[in-house]
Amino acid sequence: MAAANKAVLGPLVGAVDQGTSSTRFLVFNSKTAELLSHHQVELKQEFPKEGWVEQDPKEILNSVYECIEKTCEKLGQLNIDISNIKAIGVSNQRETTVVWDKLTGEPLYNAVAARVSPGPSDPVAVVLSGSSVPAAGTSSVWLDLRTQSTVENLSKRIPGNNNFVKSKTGLPLSTYFSAVKLRWLLDNVRKVQKAVEEERALFGTVDSWLIWCLTGGANGGVHCTDVTNASRTMLFNIHSLEWDKELCDVNWGNGLMEAMENQSYGSSKKETNNFVSVTVLSCHVYFQCLGDQSAALVGQMCFQDGQAKNTYGTGCFLLCNTGRKGSVAIAGAVVRWLRDNLGIIKTSEEIEKLAKEVGTSYGCYFVPAFSGLYAPYWEPSARGIICGLTQFTNRCHIAFAALEAVCFQTREILDAMNRDCGMPLRHLQVDGGMTNNKILMQLQADILYIPVVKPSMPETTALGAAMAAGAAEGVGVWSLDPEDMSAVTVERFEPQINAEESEIRYSTWKKAVMKSMGWVTTQSSESGKNVFIIIATLS
Repeated sequence: MAAANKAVLGPLVGAVDQGTSSTRFLVFNSKTAELLSHHQVELKQEFPKEGWVEQDPKEILNSVYECIEKTCEKLGQLNIDISNIKAIGVSNQRETTVVWDKLTGEPLYNAVAARVSPGPSDPVAVVLSGSSVPAAGTSSVWLDLRTQSTVENLSKRIPGNNNFVKSKTGLPLSTYFSAVKLRWLLDNVRKVQKAVEEERALFGTVDSWLIWCLTGGANGGVHCTDVTNASRTMLFNIHSLEWDKELCDVNWGNGLMEAMENQSYGSSKKETNNFVSVTVLSCHVYFQCLGDQSAALVGQMCFQDGQAKNTYGTGCFLLCNTGRKGSVAIAGAVVRWLRDNLGIIKTSEEIEKLAKEVGTSYGCYFVPAFSGLYAPYWEPSARGIICGLTQFTNRCHIAFAALEAVCFQTREILDAMNRDCGMPLRHLQVDGGMTNNKILMQLQADILYIPVVKPSMPETTALGAAMAAGAAEGVGVWSLDPEDMSAVTVERFEPQINAEESEIRYSTWKKAVMKSMGWVTTQSSESGKNVFIIIATLS
């Protein structure tokens, strides 16, 4: 009997979605945006000290190989020819920092983690990509706090302090970004210091590490990144779109400048597309490296000025295509904290049921500043508080307050975004695991006092990565013209309270935020003795 003919589906595009707790490889039909197959591998997190979070770069790389191989096997079982895969978008956790030996290909230290998320200033005219929600636990990859003293030392050395950095990068001087982690590695890890001295060290975010390995590694691997990732290092000038010598040299120290000069990192704007061979596919494809949350913006098709999306995962990541961006450190993580630390719920899904039982927080407010406050405050001294408790408060009210906290934090970022760009948002498009919680989505519509729109397609981040790769110059198999795109069904949540009530609840939340600040000094933060405060008023 003759072998069955391979199914002809037209050009296919893959997406590597490399997140904090897992790696996935997904393959889409570029003509219909249909997800054809995917595979996922879970990743471990390492906690060598309290407040430190790391991952093994080789485990990350091997997970990518496994996901690609298994997905291709599944496509073969579906009789789909993998030679039709024309491009792959690499979607990654940004800010997480890797340093490796360019001669041996071996990492010089674990990846120093920082959950990739958008910050207050990313260039907008760039292609984009991936995210994932960390596994259950008391810590998350992007909450590594080891560099607080490094930030304080840098702030004393830098001319103009925070304003100098922000004027060039759009970022505040913060533990959050890659340059501070690289400075820590240069100061504390002898293997890294020696490799820099011997001009063997390569530095990059996870996208750079993966693409360098996938394109040959020590045998000619391409060392590159794109603007969405480079702009999160605090070494990249977002106006000239080049690495900034003053930031690398004068402000971060000679060792860091040498590390940048000794690598073939190049200008991001010249290195976005790379025609390379992927061994596991046995065919040539284009690679497109992309920063994670921006991909969801593309996947949500926010192509017009003033459109925005919010991803509800471990944190909330709100992006608008005007170029003003911000991140909320804690979102889904607060649900896991209620489950794993307090035992209020047994599963993450249970919080919706508890919140629905009472329909109110009964005046209870929860500020989950477990590792400080991020945008718009950027206040590392803050710690979590629950306030407004009475003798009638129960676990249902606290569960409701936790969901409200996610929505209030999103409101704060949205207000800052509206002030910056002068274009009030008419509706908010949403994605991420927490959007399955209908109570949360309705609360968000009430607190923002605008409609919240959820697409039926759950894989918006990976889809955005694939769209960007397929639409790249030299590939051209995916049209970004709205008229060529398939219609997407959506679920819409309209505000159900009046504007006055929404404002009262929001103003009370801001009072609670003020009470969360100033709890931790550098010494207490670095000792790992984090503080959580419950303020109770018993009446």
